[in-house]
Amino acid sequence: MLGTLTELTSVALQQGAPAIPPDSGLAIGVGLAVGLAAYGAGVAERGIGAAAVGAIAEDSMGLGTALVLTVLPETLVLLALVVAFVA
Repeated sequence: MLGTLTELTSVALQQGAPAIPPDSGLAIGVGLAVGLAAYGAGVAERGIGAAAVGAIAEDSMGLGTALVLTVLPETLVLLALVVAFVA
């Protein structure tokens, strides 16, 4: 493993250019922003979805309210995608 890393380092140094282009930071940041927003929405939706299904089964909540509460965390991902395309 260490030998492979040494070979990759020597190839990158022979090129005379940086191994990671300087303008790739924006792409990495956008990818992290959208990915973490989607992960957070998934974690939030897990609990909300389970509670909404339980409430519908007990007839204490309407289907429309449960649907709105379930879809609400997904707006976070949509906002992250808008920011990604604007950036």
